[in-house]
Amino acid sequence: MIFSTLGRYFFRRYVVTAIWFFLGVCAIIFLADFSETSRRMASLDGYSVAGALVFTAMRTPFIFQQTIPTLSLFIGMTTLIALNRRYELVVTRAAGMSVWQFIMPFATGALLIGLFGMLVVNPLAAWGQRESLSLEADWRQSSDTSVQSNFLPWIRQTSDGQDTIIGAKSFQADGTELIDVVVFHFDNTGQVVLRQDASTAKLEDGYWLLTNVLENRPGEISNRVDSARLSTNLRQEFLQESLSQPETVAFFDLSRKIEVGKSFGISTKALETQFHSLLSLPLLLVAMTLIAATVSLKFSRFAQSRSVILGGIVSGFVLYVVTVLVKAFGSSGAVPPFVAVWVPVIVATALGATILLHQEDG
Repeated sequence: MIFSTLGRYFFRRYVVTAIWFFLGVCAIIFLADFSETSRRMASLDGYSVAGALVFTAMRTPFIFQQTIPTLSLFIGMTTLIALNRRYELVVTRAAGMSVWQFIMPFATGALLIGLFGMLVVNPLAAWGQRESLSLEADWRQSSDTSVQSNFLPWIRQTSDGQDTIIGAKSFQADGTELIDVVVFHFDNTGQVVLRQDASTAKLEDGYWLLTNVLENRPGEISNRVDSARLSTNLRQEFLQESLSQPETVAFFDLSRKIEVGKSFGISTKALETQFHSLLSLPLLLVAMTLIAATVSLKFSRFAQSRSVILGGIVSGFVLYVVTVLVKAFGSSGAVPPFVAVWVPVIVATALGATILLHQEDG
Protein backbone atom coordinates (compact mmCIF):
# COMPACT_ATOMS: atom_id res chain seq x y z
CA MET A 1 0.00 0.00 0.00
CA ILE A 2 2.76 2.46 0.88
CA PHE A 3 4.27 2.21 -2.61
CA SER A 4 0.99 2.49 -4.52
CA THR A 5 -0.32 5.74 -5.95
CA LEU A 6 -2.94 6.05 -3.21
CA GLY A 7 -0.41 5.16 -0.55
CA ARG A 8 1.98 7.85 -1.76
CA TYR A 9 -0.89 10.34 -1.81
CA PHE A 10 -1.87 9.58 1.80
CA PHE A 11 1.78 9.67 2.87
CA ARG A 12 2.28 13.04 1.16
CA ARG A 13 -0.80 14.46 2.85
CA TYR A 14 0.49 13.27 6.22
CA VAL A 15 3.96 14.76 5.66
CA VAL A 16 2.60 18.12 4.48
CA THR A 17 0.32 18.32 7.53
CA ALA A 18 3.26 17.43 9.78
CA ILE A 19 5.45 20.15 8.25
CA TRP A 20 2.79 22.81 8.82
CA PHE A 21 2.30 21.66 12.41
CA PHE A 22 6.05 21.68 13.05
CA LEU A 23 6.53 25.16 11.59
CA GLY A 24 3.62 26.57 13.56
CA VAL A 25 4.67 25.00 16.86
CA CYS A 26 8.31 26.05 16.41
CA ALA A 27 7.18 29.63 15.76
CA ILE A 28 5.01 29.62 18.90
CA ILE A 29 7.83 28.12 20.97
CA PHE A 30 10.30 30.69 19.68
CA LEU A 31 8.03 33.66 20.42
CA ALA A 32 7.02 32.42 23.87
CA ASP A 33 10.55 31.51 24.93
CA PHE A 34 11.96 34.78 23.59
CA SER A 35 9.43 36.71 25.69
CA GLU A 36 10.29 34.65 28.78
CA THR A 37 14.02 35.03 28.16
CA SER A 38 13.66 38.80 27.82
CA ARG A 39 11.67 38.97 31.04
CA ARG A 40 14.19 36.92 33.05
CA MET A 41 17.46 38.25 31.68
CA ALA A 42 16.89 41.77 30.42
CA SER A 43 18.53 43.16 33.58
CA LEU A 44 21.78 41.24 33.06
CA ASP A 45 24.82 43.15 31.79
CA GLY A 46 25.60 40.63 29.07
CA TYR A 47 22.05 40.61 27.70
CA SER A 48 21.26 41.92 24.23
CA VAL A 49 18.37 41.44 21.83
CA ALA A 50 20.62 39.69 19.32
CA GLY A 51 21.98 37.45 22.06
CA ALA A 52 18.46 36.66 23.25
CA LEU A 53 17.44 35.69 19.71
CA VAL A 54 20.42 33.34 19.47
CA PHE A 55 19.72 31.98 22.95
CA THR A 56 16.08 31.28 22.07
CA ALA A 57 17.03 29.68 18.74
CA MET A 58 19.36 27.28 20.57
CA ARG A 59 16.64 26.34 23.07
CA THR A 60 13.86 25.86 20.53
CA PRO A 61 14.87 22.31 19.41
CA PHE A 62 15.00 21.19 23.05
CA ILE A 63 11.47 22.41 23.76
CA PHE A 64 10.16 21.23 20.39
CA GLN A 65 11.50 17.72 21.06
CA GLN A 66 9.19 17.41 24.05
CA THR A 67 6.11 18.23 21.95
CA ILE A 68 6.69 15.61 19.22
CA PRO A 69 4.60 12.80 20.79
CA THR A 70 1.57 15.05 21.31
CA LEU A 71 2.01 16.64 17.90
CA SER A 72 1.93 13.23 16.22
CA LEU A 73 -1.51 12.64 17.72
CA PHE A 74 -2.86 15.93 16.34
CA ILE A 75 -1.19 15.37 12.97
CA GLY A 76 -2.80 11.94 12.63
CA MET A 77 -6.23 13.18 13.69
CA THR A 78 -6.10 16.25 11.45
CA THR A 79 -5.04 14.26 8.39
CA LEU A 80 -7.59 11.48 8.86
CA ILE A 81 -10.48 13.85 9.61
CA ALA A 82 -9.65 15.97 6.56
CA LEU A 83 -9.57 12.90 4.33
CA ASN A 84 -12.78 11.59 5.85
CA ARG A 85 -14.68 14.83 5.41
CA ARG A 86 -13.70 14.95 1.75
CA TYR A 87 -14.99 11.36 1.43
CA GLU A 88 -11.57 10.14 0.27
CA LEU A 89 -11.52 7.44 2.93
CA VAL A 90 -15.09 6.49 1.98
CA VAL A 91 -13.96 5.90 -1.60
CA THR A 92 -10.94 3.98 -0.34
CA ARG A 93 -13.16 1.69 1.71
CA ALA A 94 -15.53 1.27 -1.25
CA ALA A 95 -12.56 0.07 -3.31
CA GLY A 96 -12.24 -2.86 -0.88
CA MET A 97 -9.26 -1.66 1.18
CA SER A 98 -9.27 -2.37 4.90
CA VAL A 99 -8.16 0.04 7.58
CA TRP A 100 -4.93 -1.93 7.99
CA GLN A 101 -4.02 -1.14 4.41
CA PHE A 102 -4.68 2.58 4.23
CA ILE A 103 -3.40 3.23 7.77
CA MET A 104 0.07 2.03 6.75
CA PRO A 105 1.16 5.33 5.07
CA PHE A 106 0.25 7.23 8.24
CA ALA A 107 2.00 4.73 10.51
CA THR A 108 5.05 4.89 8.25
CA GLY A 109 5.03 8.67 8.41
CA ALA A 110 4.84 8.56 12.20
CA LEU A 111 7.72 6.06 12.28
CA LEU A 112 9.87 8.34 10.10
CA ILE A 113 9.04 11.36 12.26
CA GLY A 114 10.15 9.35 15.29
CA LEU A 115 13.44 8.48 13.59
CA PHE A 116 13.86 12.13 12.61
CA GLY A 117 13.29 13.19 16.22
CA MET A 118 15.72 10.58 17.51
CA LEU A 119 18.54 11.05 14.99
CA VAL A 120 18.27 14.74 14.06
CA VAL A 121 16.21 16.76 16.53
CA ASN A 122 17.70 15.17 19.66
CA PRO A 123 21.40 15.80 18.82
CA LEU A 124 20.51 19.36 17.82
CA ALA A 125 18.50 19.84 21.02
CA ALA A 126 21.31 18.45 23.19
CA TRP A 127 23.86 20.76 21.60
CA GLY A 128 21.54 23.77 21.86
CA GLN A 129 20.75 23.07 25.51
CA ARG A 130 24.45 22.85 26.42
CA GLU A 131 25.28 26.06 24.58
CA SER A 132 22.31 27.96 26.00
CA LEU A 133 23.21 26.95 29.56
CA SER A 134 26.79 28.07 29.00
CA LEU A 135 25.64 31.38 27.51
CA GLU A 136 23.27 32.03 30.40
CA ALA A 137 26.04 31.29 32.89
CA ASP A 138 28.31 33.80 31.14
CA TRP A 139 25.62 36.47 31.28
CA ARG A 140 24.97 35.91 34.95
CA GLN A 141 28.66 35.76 35.84
CA SER A 142 29.37 39.04 34.02
CA SER A 143 26.49 40.62 35.96
CA ASP A 144 27.84 39.30 39.26
CA THR A 145 24.38 38.10 40.19
CA SER A 146 23.80 35.72 43.05
CA VAL A 147 21.34 33.65 41.04
CA GLN A 148 23.18 31.11 38.96
CA SER A 149 22.21 28.44 36.47
CA ASN A 150 23.93 25.06 36.11
CA PHE A 151 23.43 24.28 39.78
CA LEU A 152 26.08 21.92 41.08
CA PRO A 153 25.02 19.06 43.36
CA TRP A 154 27.03 18.65 46.55
CA ILE A 155 30.20 16.62 46.03
CA ARG A 156 31.72 14.60 48.88
CA GLN A 157 35.34 13.54 48.67
CA THR A 158 37.90 11.88 50.94
CA SER A 159 41.53 12.64 50.14
CA ASP A 160 44.67 12.37 52.32
CA GLY A 161 42.50 11.50 55.30
CA GLN A 162 40.40 14.66 54.89
CA ASP A 163 36.64 14.39 54.54
CA THR A 164 35.22 17.40 52.68
CA ILE A 165 31.99 18.45 51.00
CA ILE A 166 32.07 20.88 48.08
CA GLY A 167 29.16 22.92 46.80
CA ALA A 168 28.82 25.69 44.22
CA LYS A 169 26.12 27.87 42.67
CA SER A 170 27.40 27.34 39.15
CA PHE A 171 29.96 25.42 37.16
CA GLN A 172 31.67 25.71 33.80
CA ALA A 173 33.99 23.59 31.66
CA ASP A 174 32.09 20.37 32.48
CA GLY A 175 32.45 20.86 36.21
CA THR A 176 36.19 21.58 36.38
CA GLU A 177 35.60 25.28 37.13
CA LEU A 178 33.26 26.11 40.01
CA ILE A 179 31.79 29.53 40.82
CA ASP A 180 30.74 30.79 44.29
CA VAL A 181 32.18 27.77 46.06
CA VAL A 182 31.73 26.63 49.65
CA VAL A 183 33.85 23.84 51.17
CA PHE A 184 33.20 22.12 54.52
CA HIS A 185 36.02 20.21 56.24
CA PHE A 186 35.16 17.50 58.78
CA ASP A 187 37.22 15.77 61.45
CA ASN A 188 37.06 12.09 62.40
CA THR A 189 34.02 12.67 64.62
CA GLY A 190 32.04 14.33 61.85
CA GLN A 191 32.35 17.86 63.25
CA VAL A 192 32.97 20.82 60.96
CA VAL A 193 36.48 22.14 61.60
CA LEU A 194 36.80 24.56 58.69
CA ARG A 195 34.58 26.33 56.19
CA GLN A 196 36.04 27.91 53.07
CA ASP A 197 34.08 30.31 50.86
CA ALA A 198 35.79 30.98 47.54
CA SER A 199 34.93 32.95 44.43
CA THR A 200 36.13 30.17 42.13
CA ALA A 201 37.64 26.72 42.28
CA LYS A 202 39.53 25.09 39.42
CA LEU A 203 40.36 21.41 39.25
CA GLU A 204 44.09 20.91 38.69
CA ASP A 205 46.22 17.78 38.80
CA GLY A 206 45.42 16.34 42.23
CA TYR A 207 44.00 19.47 43.87
CA TRP A 208 41.37 22.19 43.70
CA LEU A 209 42.78 25.71 43.34
CA LEU A 210 40.56 28.08 45.34
CA THR A 211 40.74 31.85 44.75
CA ASN A 212 39.66 34.73 46.98
CA VAL A 213 39.05 32.43 49.94
CA LEU A 214 37.38 33.34 53.24
CA GLU A 215 38.26 30.77 55.94
CA ASN A 216 36.19 30.31 59.07
CA ARG A 217 37.19 28.05 61.98
CA PRO A 218 35.09 27.49 65.11
CA GLY A 219 36.03 30.03 67.79
CA GLU A 220 38.49 31.92 65.56
CA ILE A 221 38.37 35.16 63.57
CA SER A 222 37.70 34.82 59.85
CA ASN A 223 40.76 34.92 57.65
CA ARG A 224 40.88 35.84 53.96
CA VAL A 225 43.59 34.55 51.61
CA ASP A 226 44.14 35.07 47.91
CA SER A 227 44.33 31.36 47.09
CA ALA A 228 44.32 27.96 48.70
CA ARG A 229 44.79 24.36 47.62
CA LEU A 230 42.44 21.52 48.45
CA SER A 231 43.79 18.07 47.73
CA THR A 232 41.47 15.76 45.79
CA ASN A 233 41.43 12.40 44.09
CA LEU A 234 38.62 13.40 41.72
CA ARG A 235 39.33 13.22 38.01
CA GLN A 236 38.01 15.47 35.30
CA GLU A 237 36.34 12.52 33.56
CA PHE A 238 34.50 11.60 36.77
CA LEU A 239 33.08 15.11 37.15
CA GLN A 240 32.05 15.24 33.50
CA GLU A 241 30.11 12.00 33.82
CA SER A 242 28.59 12.68 37.25
CA LEU A 243 27.37 16.14 36.16
CA SER A 244 26.06 15.07 32.76
CA GLN A 245 22.38 15.90 32.34
CA PRO A 246 20.57 13.36 30.14
CA GLU A 247 18.90 16.09 28.07
CA THR A 248 22.28 17.57 27.14
CA VAL A 249 23.64 14.26 25.80
CA ALA A 250 22.97 13.40 22.16
CA PHE A 251 21.51 10.02 21.26
CA PHE A 252 24.74 8.91 19.57
CA ASP A 253 26.76 9.62 22.75
CA LEU A 254 24.42 8.04 25.29
CA SER A 255 25.82 4.50 25.01
CA ARG A 256 29.38 5.72 25.57
CA LYS A 257 28.28 7.92 28.48
CA ILE A 258 26.54 4.97 30.09
CA GLU A 259 29.60 2.74 29.78
CA VAL A 260 31.95 5.41 31.14
CA GLY A 261 29.57 6.21 33.99
CA LYS A 262 29.39 2.56 35.01
CA SER A 263 33.18 2.30 34.94
CA PHE A 264 33.32 5.13 37.52
CA GLY A 265 30.60 3.58 39.64
CA ILE A 266 28.15 6.41 38.89
CA SER A 267 24.43 5.72 38.67
CA THR A 268 23.42 5.74 35.01
CA LYS A 269 19.68 5.15 35.47
CA ALA A 270 18.77 8.58 34.09
CA LEU A 271 20.99 8.13 31.03
CA GLU A 272 19.65 4.61 30.40
CA THR A 273 16.08 5.88 30.68
CA GLN A 274 16.83 8.67 28.22
CA PHE A 275 18.41 6.19 25.81
CA HIS A 276 15.43 3.82 25.87
CA SER A 277 13.02 6.77 25.67
CA LEU A 278 14.62 7.98 22.45
CA LEU A 279 14.85 4.43 21.11
CA SER A 280 11.14 3.88 21.70
CA LEU A 281 10.07 7.24 20.23
CA PRO A 282 9.21 5.88 16.73
CA LEU A 283 6.99 3.17 18.21
CA LEU A 284 5.39 5.71 20.55
CA LEU A 285 4.44 7.89 17.58
CA VAL A 286 2.94 4.86 15.81
CA ALA A 287 0.87 4.22 18.95
CA MET A 288 -0.28 7.85 18.89
CA THR A 289 -1.30 7.42 15.24
CA LEU A 290 -3.34 4.30 16.03
CA ILE A 291 -5.08 6.16 18.84
CA ALA A 292 -5.82 9.00 16.42
CA ALA A 293 -7.30 6.51 13.95
CA THR A 294 -9.66 5.01 16.55
CA VAL A 295 -11.51 8.35 16.91
CA SER A 296 -11.14 9.81 13.43
CA LEU A 297 -12.14 7.23 10.85
CA LYS A 298 -15.94 7.24 11.37
CA PHE A 299 -16.39 10.81 12.51
CA SER A 300 -17.89 12.28 9.31
CA ARG A 301 -19.89 9.30 8.12
CA PHE A 302 -21.79 8.76 11.35
CA ALA A 303 -21.85 12.39 12.54
CA GLN A 304 -20.23 11.48 15.82
CA SER A 305 -20.03 14.23 18.41
CA ARG A 306 -16.98 16.27 19.23
CA SER A 307 -16.75 14.35 22.49
CA VAL A 308 -15.28 11.41 20.55
CA ILE A 309 -12.50 13.59 19.20
CA LEU A 310 -11.98 15.04 22.66
CA GLY A 311 -11.73 11.49 23.98
CA GLY A 312 -8.94 10.74 21.53
CA ILE A 313 -7.08 13.88 22.56
CA VAL A 314 -7.46 13.02 26.23
CA SER A 315 -6.33 9.43 25.59
CA GLY A 316 -3.19 10.59 23.79
CA PHE A 317 -2.47 13.16 26.46
CA VAL A 318 -2.89 10.58 29.23
CA LEU A 319 -0.51 8.25 27.39
CA TYR A 320 2.08 11.02 27.13
CA VAL A 321 1.72 11.92 30.83
CA VAL A 322 2.06 8.27 31.83
CA THR A 323 5.23 7.84 29.74
CA VAL A 324 6.76 10.98 31.31
CA LEU A 325 5.77 9.86 34.82
CA VAL A 326 7.11 6.34 34.40
CA LYS A 327 10.25 7.79 32.83
CA ALA A 328 10.81 9.73 36.07
CA PHE A 329 10.51 6.46 37.99
CA GLY A 330 13.08 4.89 35.67
CA SER A 331 15.48 7.81 36.09
CA SER A 332 15.28 7.54 39.89
CA GLY A 333 15.90 3.79 39.81
CA ALA A 334 12.51 2.87 41.26
CA VAL A 335 11.71 0.95 38.07
CA PRO A 336 14.22 -0.63 35.64
CA PRO A 337 14.72 1.85 32.76
CA PHE A 338 13.87 -0.71 30.08
CA VAL A 339 10.58 -1.63 31.76
CA ALA A 340 9.71 1.99 32.58
CA VAL A 341 10.01 3.11 28.96
CA TRP A 342 8.91 0.18 26.84
CA VAL A 343 5.91 -1.22 28.75
CA PRO A 344 3.66 1.88 28.34
CA VAL A 345 4.56 2.14 24.65
CA ILE A 346 3.85 -1.54 23.94
CA VAL A 347 0.60 -1.44 25.93
CA ALA A 348 -0.56 1.70 24.08
CA THR A 349 0.26 0.16 20.69
CA ALA A 350 -1.59 -3.04 21.54
CA LEU A 351 -4.56 -1.07 22.90
CA GLY A 352 -4.85 1.07 19.76
CA ALA A 353 -4.64 -1.99 17.52
CA THR A 354 -7.25 -3.82 19.63
CA ILE A 355 -9.73 -0.94 19.40
CA LEU A 356 -9.26 -0.74 15.61
CA LEU A 357 -9.80 -4.49 15.32
CA HIS A 358 -12.99 -4.22 17.32
CA GLN A 359 -14.29 -1.25 15.33
CA GLU A 360 -13.37 -2.42 11.85
CA ASP A 361 -13.40 -6.21 12.03
CA GLY A 362 -15.97 -6.78 14.75
